[in-house]
Amino acid sequence: MHQVYLGLGTNEGKRIENLRKAMLYLSRLLGTITTQSSIYETQPWGEVDQANFLNMVVLVETNHTPRNTLHTILAIETLIGRVRKEKWGSRLIDIDLLFYDELVIEEPSLVIPHPYIQERNFVLVPLNEIAANKMHPRLNRSIQSLMNSCKDPLVCEQTKVRLS
Repeated sequence: MHQVYLGLGTNEGKRIENLRKAMLYLSRLLGTITTQSSIYETQPWGEVDQANFLNMVVLVETNHTPRNTLHTILAIETLIGRVRKEKWGSRLIDIDLLFYDELVIEEPSLVIPHPYIQERNFVLVPLNEIAANKMHPRLNRSIQSLMNSCKDPLVCEQTKVRLS
């Protein structure tokens, strides 16, 4: 089995329901969710003229290959109703492939680890909650170290909402 860390985000529609649907589809189509972070509310990153996001990170154990994992999460986004309009724009759901085991892959359509992990509090804060000591295979630094040195000014606040 492979360990895959995924970032989930939503800022359109019924945000909690979007995260619930994503978790359900991930469990049915990708593998077993073994760990999940709390849900965090964050201001939008990139395109700032939009609603706040709810974000979380999950750890999934899967037997899918990296490419199949990517295809599966893109299919789940479509099942939930995501339509890709603009980069960093509003969305019903966004599922980012953050890490796949300790692999480093650089292909035109597949980059692992996700290239912006170290720049985004909305990824680092929930990831730190569940995997503070995980080492970034390209940067050779722990998630906690990356979070502590992150220059992202956007606040990432833990919510009281629980999905399980």
